[in-house]
Amino acid sequence: MLTIAVDGMGGDHAPHEIVRGVGEALDRNPGKCHLMLVGKKDQLESELSAIGKLNHPDLTIVHASEVVRMEDSPAAAIRSKRDSSINVAVDLVKKGKAQAVFSAGNTGAAVASTVLKLRTLTGIERPGIGTVFPSPTGRFLLLDAGANVDSKPIHLVHYAIMGDAYARSILNMPNPRIGVLSVGEEDSKGNELTRETFRILKTIPDINFVGNVEGHDLFAETVDVVVCDGFVGNVVLKCCESLAKALGHIIKQKLKKTVIRKAGYLLSRNAYRELKQLSDVDEYGGAPLLGVNGVCIIGHGSTSARGVRNGLRVAGEVVEQRVNDHILERVKHLGMGSGKPA
Repeated sequence: MLTIAVDGMGGDHAPHEIVRGVGEALDRNPGKCHLMLVGKKDQLESELSAIGKLNHPDLTIVHASEVVRMEDSPAAAIRSKRDSSINVAVDLVKKGKAQAVFSAGNTGAAVASTVLKLRTLTGIERPGIGTVFPSPTGRFLLLDAGANVDSKPIHLVHYAIMGDAYARSILNMPNPRIGVLSVGEEDSKGNELTRETFRILKTIPDINFVGNVEGHDLFAETVDVVVCDGFVGNVVLKCCESLAKALGHIIKQKLKKTVIRKAGYLLSRNAYRELKQLSDVDEYGGAPLLGVNGVCIIGHGSTSARGVRNGLRVAGEVVEQRVNDHILERVKHLGMGSGKPA
């Protein structure tokens, strides 16, 4: 049975929403997974009692006396709060008691704890957060969405290889198109990081590298995997989230202006509902931290119970589809075991 460790204290609305999400996951997958809920036992028991899940057979509470707050310095918190819920949850994966960990808490702390305890996969120098974005008729993967704000070209090359493996195994893309996010299509455009990344990727055979892509290409369905450093990737992610919310608000206000518009909305409300769902972070649940020797899913800090439930679904998919094995296979196949193409 699949076992997932859940950081019960991580997130803006923890432990309430985390526990509710755990409860929903148990209801939807009876007998298919075991969840280890990590955090302050008394608080978790109180929340579980409220939803009737305190003595659920597929649930175990693991006590952790400390919590890493959103405002805490990640590295300092991991060292000083050794009994924090994220540290204890990752330890469960390290000890083989769980196959994956989910956390909606401090992203930097989750990354630091996972890398420190689980290390990276052979041939991978730095992990990256892979975030799936919707496109008009499909989706694309952006990597890195915030694990490392300072990156070297070889890190972006590794992101490309990991993104290639993830797109093949999870997104069902047999030959994903890979691009480097830059300020122009020409290989001479960009900064030293993007230019050198372009040069290296161009030399790697058996990878569908389409060159540089610009911001306006992201949703044009010309690329399947977009690689960039974590600083740029996180800015893209937050801008897209903010834009989606702003557009939703603007559309709502415009539709309220006249009776005819209100009637039109009622006739097409299902389409608007589907559009809202596409931009809802809770629908995607969480983003995998690719490149670590284990499975770690990073949830949005403001995640709801539905987001937690979907994040646990993503964790199960990554484990069941053996994404890490596929990454290692691609690293070996492309001759990247030493960090550079053979």
